[in-house]
Amino acid sequence: MPLFEVETESHIIITWADDDDAALEVVADAYPQDEVVRLTRRPRDTWVISKGVLGLTTKNLDPCMTARDCLSRSAGDKVNAIRLYRMETGSDLENARRAIESNMVMGW
Repeated sequence: MPLFEVETESHIIITWADDDDAALEVVADAYPQDEVVRLTRRPRDTWVISKGVLGLTTKNLDPCMTARDCLSRSAGDKVNAIRLYRMETGSDLENARRAIESNMVMGW
C-alpha cells in the first residue's frame, strides 16, 4: 500500500492508502474542516523526520508537559498550540515553535 503525504491548511498527514481518493478520505474523516492543499504519493514506504532540521540535536529530549497540554487543548493544531504555549510560558515565537514541534515529533 503506498504512503501519501497530504497537506491541509493546518496539518500534514502521513497515511497509507490504496489510491489518491482513499488518502483524501482519511483526511476528510480526521479533519473535515480542513481543505487539502497538496497530495503527494511518497516514492518509498517510509517517512523520516530529521531531528537536525527541527533543531533537536541534543541527546536529552524530555517531553514538555506544558507543550503537550497545549497540543492536546488545540487538538493537534500546531499554530494554535504555539499560540497557547506562548501565552502560558511567555516564550518568544521561535522557542514556542521548537517546544511544540519537538513534542509533536515525540508523539504527544
